[in-house]
Amino acid sequence: MLVLQDIRDHKDRIVAALKKRNLDADRLINQVIEADARRRAIQTELDQNRNEANSIGKQVGQLQREGRKEEAQVLMQRSAVLKDSIKQLTDQLREAEEHLRELLLAIPNAPSVLVKPGKSADDNEIVASWGDPAALPDDALPHWEIARKLDIIDFELGVKVTGSGFPVYKGKGARLQRALINYFLDYNTRAGYQEVQPPHFVNEASGFGTGQLPDKEGQMYYIEKDQLYAIPTAEVPVTNFYRDVILQEGELPHKLTAYTPCFRREAGSYGAHVRGLNRLHQFDKVEIVAISHPDHSYNLLDEMVEHVAGLLQSLGLTYRILRLCGGDMGFASAMTYDFEVWSAAQKRWLEVSSVSNFESFQANRLQLRFKDSDGRNRLCHTLNGSSLALPRVVAALLENNFDGQRVHLPEILHSYTGFSVIG
Repeated sequence: MLVLQDIRDHKDRIVAALKKRNLDADRLINQVIEADARRRAIQTELDQNRNEANSIGKQVGQLQREGRKEEAQVLMQRSAVLKDSIKQLTDQLREAEEHLRELLLAIPNAPSVLVKPGKSADDNEIVASWGDPAALPDDALPHWEIARKLDIIDFELGVKVTGSGFPVYKGKGARLQRALINYFLDYNTRAGYQEVQPPHFVNEASGFGTGQLPDKEGQMYYIEKDQLYAIPTAEVPVTNFYRDVILQEGELPHKLTAYTPCFRREAGSYGAHVRGLNRLHQFDKVEIVAISHPDHSYNLLDEMVEHVAGLLQSLGLTYRILRLCGGDMGFASAMTYDFEVWSAAQKRWLEVSSVSNFESFQANRLQLRFKDSDGRNRLCHTLNGSSLALPRVVAALLENNFDGQRVHLPEILHSYTGFSVIG
């Protein structure tokens, strides 16, 4: 959530920033300010009544001890009025707080000053690229055909067991998955990220804390009996490690990495672009998460982008980096960079990573704070990135390195897989 004090102090800046998302937020922001003013007015009146009631209670005791019963009776009558008023004001305050919360939950994060306005992915900025897209013949096989030819991924068996979007990896295909996970984790830990193994299911509070709820509720698998959600990314449980935590300024930043399977309903996804590994309901991903001092979060964002770039280069995958426009960013993000690798057979770019700075948006929901040198509690900034999501990386590795008979793996993976070719 946006911070109320920021809305009060910087209304015009926030409204202007939200226009980058194609959101005319002036009316909504005004409603927040009005609701906040009403809430504070009720709180003030409630506090005054409670103070008066406490004062009367002390006076009544003194008057009764002095035998001044008539005066005590008058104050007791006033106390009864105050008691009714306090009950009514308490109910009004609860309603005002809930109304204010609902308004705040409807507002996405305000984009950074570097984010450009735009309506869709067509308006994203290409800020960097690496490598030359491989030129394959027109009859080059897409990865799903290569996988079938080499018998390393069985999409039909996954449909039989579960449904579409749940592939079965076999033989060297399964070993490649395991090798990539181990390599990504090792790459991240060498860069100072502490490896953790989080739960694969989270409660509602965790989904709310990172902004998946209520924004992405329809995209998450929900176990109604246990009131748990299957995680769409390790970001959710790992960032929620810090819910209701106060860190010391000297501890920052905290940098974590985790491997998890990820589960996404991907409701409404269809067409040629979801074939094979392009879009799945269950997939493997290694994530990096950082908790930062507000003054250093954008430097850390740049470091994380360079980190992911280095990982893709080590795999020899041609990629480009896009800074997302306001209209294509996630609800909770203040700035996001997407990494796309070139799929030579499909002749298109495939997203394999998003690296985002959420500033204090998630931390405000999480009540994740740090104590600064002046002893004040301040909100942290949170960041995360895919390092990396496996399916489209595997798709690109298969398509870009297939010679018609075998797939030649990047040298960096040989010690992890135990083999250099598939086929």
